[in-house]
Amino acid sequence: MDREEWQKKGEGHRQRLREKFLQLGINAFTDDEVLELLLTFGTPRTDCKAAARAAKAHFGTLAAVLAAPLPELLKIKGLGPKNIFALHFVQGVARRYLKQQLANKTYVTSSRAVADYLIHEMRDRKREVFLAMFLDAAHAIIETEVLAEGTVSVNTVYPRELVQRALAHNAAALVVAHNHPSGSLTPSRQDLDLTKTLLLVCSFMNIALLDHLIVGAGEEVYSFADHGIMTDLRAQSARLLNQPAG
Repeated sequence: MDREEWQKKGEGHRQRLREKFLQLGINAFTDDEVLELLLTFGTPRTDCKAAARAAKAHFGTLAAVLAAPLPELLKIKGLGPKNIFALHFVQGVARRYLKQQLANKTYVTSSRAVADYLIHEMRDRKREVFLAMFLDAAHAIIETEVLAEGTVSVNTVYPRELVQRALAHNAAALVVAHNHPSGSLTPSRQDLDLTKTLLLVCSFMNIALLDHLIVGAGEEVYSFADHGIMTDLRAQSARLLNQPAG
């Protein structure tokens, strides 16, 4: 088979993948096929099937491939800057889409959408990231921002900066979140101390800290509020401030 025939065969295969998506949607695709089609966006005249399979086998999941850094992806035969750009671009688009889906929605009625966004944003990061979600008086979501990266503790997340960003957004309430790269969803002593400190500082500024969320390695998010921790911390703070627990 000469080069021209090979290219025609490859284009026919890619066209069948595109038609499959248009007719049946993404659920009809394996993860290998998703990766293959994404890679062809960056290198449309190259057979990307073997590279897609190798990437999936190396990283384990589609999500892990999309979140992998450039140096790690370059170790896979058949991957280069052009088709890796396609992977990172679609990852960025997905994050922006999920974030914009939250805009102006009420936090308490959008818990699944919030969890989906946090999982996609934070689950595959190799370092801890601290994120704040700013809410208005009706608890509608104004904006989300990453405020710190590295070990999340009272020493690395500065309450003053958090309050400054809340005031800049005219926020009346906050939800904070961070990831555990180890995969554990269990709050550490540092997590509890940080939450208590942030709750106290926010209370002085009449900003309500509604919840602290932890993202692990799976599809679940741990909520301090759902486990009664926020209620306990508010009671402790109220005693310190000598005011009723709200």
